[in-house]
Amino acid sequence: MSGRPIALLLVGAGVLLVLVGVVAWFGGLSWFGRLPGDIRVERDNVRLYVPIVSMLLVSVALSVVLYLVRRFL
Repeated sequence: MSGRPIALLLVGAGVLLVLVGVVAWFGGLSWFGRLPGDIRVERDNVRLYVPIVSMLLVSVALSVVLYLVRRFL
């Protein structure tokens, strides 16, 4: 069966998304978006969020995951 590795990858990704969602639901990711280097401007009528460092962290994590997937599948 050639589709089996892809199916396992999709199931694993789904389980990972559910776990991240549960952690976020209970406040485990409250630090995300408030890292040093993230730009936050809050004024009377304006709120501006530019999560530069947070997105760099997400990019590095996804790059590592995709590297591992390509290496082992």
